[in-house]
Amino acid sequence: MPDTATHARPPWPRIDVPDRMHGLLTAVMDLGRDLELPQVLRSIVEAAVSLTDAEYGALGVIDDRQKLSQFLPVGMADELVARIGPAPCGHGILGELISNPTPLRLTDLTRHPSSFGFPAHHPPMRTFLGAPIRVRDEVFGNIYLTEKRGGGAFDADDEAVLTTLSMAAGVAVDNARLYHDSRRREHRLEALGEITRTLLAGTDTDEVLRLIARRAMEVADADLAAVLLPAKPTRAVRTDSGPTDPVPAGAVPSAPVGAGSDNATASTGPAPAGPASTGDLIVRVAHGDSAEAVRGAVLPAYGSLAGLAARTRGPVVSADVRADPRALALDGRTGDEHGPVVAVPLPVDDAVCGALRLSRKAGRPAFDTAETMLISGFADQAAIALELARRRAESEELAVLHDRDRIARDLHDVAIQRLFATGMTLQSATRVIEHPGAAERVARAVDDLDTTIQIIRSTILQLRTPGDDRSGPALRRRMAETVQLAAQHLGFTPSLRILGPVDTGVPEALAEHVLAVTAEALSNTARHARAHRADVVLSVPDPADRLVLTVTDDGIGLGRAAPTGGLLNMRSRATQCHGTLGLGEPGGGGLRVTWSAPLPTD
Repeated sequence: MPDTATHARPPWPRIDVPDRMHGLLTAVMDLGRDLELPQVLRSIVEAAVSLTDAEYGALGVIDDRQKLSQFLPVGMADELVARIGPAPCGHGILGELISNPTPLRLTDLTRHPSSFGFPAHHPPMRTFLGAPIRVRDEVFGNIYLTEKRGGGAFDADDEAVLTTLSMAAGVAVDNARLYHDSRRREHRLEALGEITRTLLAGTDTDEVLRLIARRAMEVADADLAAVLLPAKPTRAVRTDSGPTDPVPAGAVPSAPVGAGSDNATASTGPAPAGPASTGDLIVRVAHGDSAEAVRGAVLPAYGSLAGLAARTRGPVVSADVRADPRALALDGRTGDEHGPVVAVPLPVDDAVCGALRLSRKAGRPAFDTAETMLISGFADQAAIALELARRRAESEELAVLHDRDRIARDLHDVAIQRLFATGMTLQSATRVIEHPGAAERVARAVDDLDTTIQIIRSTILQLRTPGDDRSGPALRRRMAETVQLAAQHLGFTPSLRILGPVDTGVPEALAEHVLAVTAEALSNTARHARAHRADVVLSVPDPADRLVLTVTDDGIGLGRAAPTGGLLNMRSRATQCHGTLGLGEPGGGGLRVTWSAPLPTD
């Protein structure tokens, strides 16, 4: 019997059997009851199979590339579907309906020129009937029916039934999509409202970013959401696939984003030291499937979709990142559980950009244009959160600086003036004190007041010097730490005075020598001097062309012993800095070490 095929769209289908007409009307009414799109699609193909008495049916959804993005089979057991393998993408007879969206009826599909045959484990099929589903004059997908029960072929009534059902299916799909879009907009508004309230409440930045990732994943129906920010160029992690994101010292990057896709890198230990890299992204927060594994993961600026979104400052969408040439190959140590990916830019400032990245498990639909725009809105919220955090930190720092300046003014205008006046009063009183011992005690009190004034002046200068210098910790602070550390070995705390602009006038290289000499001098005191007191004075006297470090103790002194060990090291450092080392004995005994070096002048 020769193959017969019709491939035309009748102006309006006729159904001559009243029972089938009644069944069709019932099916159309049933389609209008569901508003969830997945259930509507399955109801359509189940109704088509039932009305045409077909053994197998399927519904294929067409994407922007004119390929099948979804394929819903009916009539096959799940085990058989799994054995057949990946769902068809739209070749052969299925592609014939995509390229020519009109009803198609065949008595033997294997004899059609477009037939490619069947994969292994696929049941044999001969008779075929297909029709497109149109939504507002656009082809949404196709209904495919095969193997008319009873061994016959699909007839004109079957084609009329399927054509009529496809028209009703278009309306049902449109209603389901409108319902889905309205629910999604409602959820988006709820999510953005919650995020806005959290931002205004001053919640921690990471907590806000976690909320944004969670709500973006929920609204976009994704399986994993991650916020990626540029890493600080401190220490880099490098893998076989190329340079990756630098991470702070001691950080431990985790498994890749998307369970191995998009070329994320992984590490199982502390980040090794290496050259700084730029432009790479590190996962700041993650929510969803494998979130714990991907938190801290690194994606390179080149060879990842998130990096591409950050570099171009535009959204990037992939139907399957595992086969996308814009992302490097999968890491062999990880799985390939995720396929569809969307990454949108997350501006940090005018020069730096991060990304918000969402992914779905392999086999799920790709992210469409509406979902991409929706996700971009969440990225904007994340950018606002980062900007508010930065402004809040700057405001807090400014408040601290204002407070420190106020304390410095109070110390200068009140404390120092009162101490100075007290010292002047005591000094004038010594002229009328007749008892020599009392006069000497008052003179010592005046000297102590003068020393106290110097200490307060040094404290004022430290308060008015920014505590976090960009080139490293301030020398004043590091000197205090060095002295405190030496106190553990001395058994007492040495006194420390710092005079002059040591934080602004001393280069970092010279500061390292000063700290080393201070530690060496106090170490010598602890080991050899048997001292009960030590005084450290670091000063930059006018005209600020020289730095002088003096370490004095009340121990047994150097005696006639020749300088060795630590004293030679201090002298060597003085020579390196074109300075001098002087050793002397204070009036009450002990040892005074004077280390001096010139300062650079403009």
